[in-house]
Amino acid sequence: MFKSNLPVYAIVELLMLLANIDQSIGSYKDHSIKDDEVKVKTTGGILYFPKNIIMQQFENPELVSADDLNDLINTFKPIR
Repeated sequence: MFKSNLPVYAIVELLMLLANIDQSIGSYKDHSIKDDEVKVKTTGGILYFPKNIIMQQFENPELVSADDLNDLINTFKPIR
């Protein structure tokens, strides 16, 4: 469940939370890591997550705030 020391399930959980806000995000397809940023590909487009938010979701999900989710959703680039 880990890809390059990141728990993939935490990414999927974040996507499920974001899909509650915007269903066009879609489902997890893949991700790639560059430095502290994670490019997440979904069936609906691409988002960019900081590694620390993914680890926070994995270790202490109750600490991921609505503001954090809004920041993540603002990186969404839909497939055209």
